[in-house]
Amino acid sequence: MDVNILQRQFARIGARAQVRWLAGQRIRGSVALDIINDRVGELFDIRVSKDDPADLEVLHAEPRQRHLLLMSRSDSNEKHKFLCGHDERHWFVAAVPENRAVSTVRTAFEALKPSEVVGRQLQMQVRPKNWNRRRNEAFIRQGEWFFVPEPHLIVNTKLVLTNEPLRRGGGKPHMVEFLTRSGGEVVYTCSKKPNGLTQAEFNSFLSRKPEAKNWHWTTMRRNPSVYVKGRIRHADHATIELREWHRVLMNTESQAAAMRHVAFLD
Repeated sequence: MDVNILQRQFARIGARAQVRWLAGQRIRGSVALDIINDRVGELFDIRVSKDDPADLEVLHAEPRQRHLLLMSRSDSNEKHKFLCGHDERHWFVAAVPENRAVSTVRTAFEALKPSEVVGRQLQMQVRPKNWNRRRNEAFIRQGEWFFVPEPHLIVNTKLVLTNEPLRRGGGKPHMVEFLTRSGGEVVYTCSKKPNGLTQAEFNSFLSRKPEAKNWHWTTMRRNPSVYVKGRIRHADHATIELREWHRVLMNTESQAAAMRHVAFLD
């Protein structure tokens, strides 16, 4: 891996990148990516394991879009791909699912879309040049969340919540003016277990760690059908306003094994 070549590729999209080699338990896996800040501003922080070093290669770059596709391959033949780019106000890293054939920025964007969004694009005959816009005939996107119109949805107003968060793991929430859920699995969450525990997992966990009863648990629903309306706000994104109910779908990054190598969550 030639670090100078790698940095020049990031410079093509207007970004800065640094590569650091770490040993021991300071890194999980062969590579880890994050967005950090220094005196100049944001930069991509790429940490490579000395114990199982990764070879890094930029497969494709789109300077006008300010995106590139980065691939890592370790000595143990572990291979992952990451979409690195700029979205509205900040740089980001997204792990690309390994079960998709991805070789360009465009195919990486498509791989990160849920199947329902891809189907909606085809149904609405969205022109390919508009597929990666944040708003087209099929959806509106804010960060990792897609909002698909459901104009005929009938909602029980008694079940509508106001000023509710949409959150992935421990990331900063997107705040929604009106939200309703249906279906899904009840889980127990807290700051130390943001992804939640099922009832059986919760009972087992407390039996092993009784002091965890005082961790301020909240019950939520995992993987429900979620519908939103009104203003959706996030510090890193422009506020959007949905005048009708939309179904909420998250991008497919959580399906990527490479997700464990991405430290940055918005």
